[in-house]
Amino acid sequence: MIEKRAPLGIKLLSAFFAVGAAICLLTIVMLLFSGGAPESIWRLNPEAHVAFQKLGKLSVLLMLILGVACGAAAIGLAKRTRWGIPLALAILTINLVADLLNAFLRHDLRILVGLPIGGAMVAYLLIALTDRVGATHLNRPRAVR
Repeated sequence: MIEKRAPLGIKLLSAFFAVGAAICLLTIVMLLFSGGAPESIWRLNPEAHVAFQKLGKLSVLLMLILGVACGAAAIGLAKRTRWGIPLALAILTINLVADLLNAFLRHDLRILVGLPIGGAMVAYLLIALTDRVGATHLNRPRAVR
């Protein structure tokens, strides 16, 4: 019997990536249309605002790529596609490596707080992927000789 409904963990991770895509969209809007009411949101993370300004228009492209990747991961996880979990794993792994590098290169150890959370997400997805691949392999009909 094949399980039709996604486990709660997959649903939560799908929502996590959907929120990530929405935040990327908001960031793109704020970068393209600076000034006014949205400008006050930068007070939440002024360092990011400065970093995005240094990158110029490249920051919009980077946020677009990240937003599309997060959106695709959200859809892939929600629909339980073959590529959903691997895409989510790739995004989280890149983020974990970037956090590690940033923590030590910028000498800001507060960044390390997110590592256990990201690591738990990666572990959960690896278990889900292993279970799914194993289940797929076990449910295949054998070739008759």
